[in-house]
Amino acid sequence: MNRFMMRFVVLFAIVMMAVPVGAQLRFDAKGKFKIVQFTDVHWRPGDANSEIAAENIANALDAERPDLVIITGDIIYGTPAKTCLDRTLKPIIDRRLPFAITLGNHDAESDWTPKQILDYVRSLPGNLTSTVDGLSGTTNYTLTVKSADDASKNAAVLYVFDSHQYSQQKDLTDGYDWIKYDQIAWYRSESARHTTENGGTPLPSLAFMHIPLPEYADAASDAGALLMGIRKEAPCCPKINTGLFSAMLLGRDVMGVFAGHDHVNDYVCSWKGVALAYGRFSGGHTEYHDIPGDNGARVIVLTEGVRGFDTWLRLRIGNKVATPVSFPADFTRK
Repeated sequence: MNRFMMRFVVLFAIVMMAVPVGAQLRFDAKGKFKIVQFTDVHWRPGDANSEIAAENIANALDAERPDLVIITGDIIYGTPAKTCLDRTLKPIIDRRLPFAITLGNHDAESDWTPKQILDYVRSLPGNLTSTVDGLSGTTNYTLTVKSADDASKNAAVLYVFDSHQYSQQKDLTDGYDWIKYDQIAWYRSESARHTTENGGTPLPSLAFMHIPLPEYADAASDAGALLMGIRKEAPCCPKINTGLFSAMLLGRDVMGVFAGHDHVNDYVCSWKGVALAYGRFSGGHTEYHDIPGDNGARVIVLTEGVRGFDTWLRLRIGNKVATPVSFPADFTRK
């Protein structure tokens, strides 16, 4: 090996060691943990409008400096899929941040299957995306956030669900597919295990997915539900409700559910004591998003030991913060 090649190998090794591959998620010394959620990037190779998404992602990451980045689906909007993933994830990887994704209904409409997408993403530095073998869908997994004082103790849980694509049972209904019973059984098992390990007290938890649950539509149509943010379209939910939200209510651990899919909604709504929230559309002008302030990201901050969270939107234009919400405090009727 010549001297040039030796220097290259050493430099590459140093860079890779600096990137948090499989990094442990942990509350900081102040008991805080910050997540930035991007959603619906809709990257289209060769379309200059996609570059707006990269600018948006870089802006939010530099402004917020999160502990974790989660992308809730619809990254890929053309071929090759690899280009869509590389260009979307580059600002995250360049900043050596841990990240996780779940798939949306458009991600597999390219030249890669969901498994090929997962396999590639899992090869990238900083990736925490995983899967549960044998479970319906591809991107179902949990992430745990450790205590600031004890790296062996789980202090919060993040559930990531694959919300699938389109109905495969046209004899029942058309439209979007629904969460399957085995996914609900998996959640219930994981939730019960974490509760048992925590001495019988449910751990504060959040859930992330692409397509919103049917309860989003229930809440949005209820005149008594409190809603903060922008709502410019009806929730595009599955027409069949298999009961994941009910399982979360009974589990008493999930404080908030975060989805994407509906490009001109970015609100947070309290429904039966759980926050149903949208991320902010994060893509460029490759898809509809006629929403005030253009694209952005959702920021979520957990505090260790507290059943609640703070959240706000980080907008690309003007680098502004919008719609700050403290849950559940801001939804308490007085």
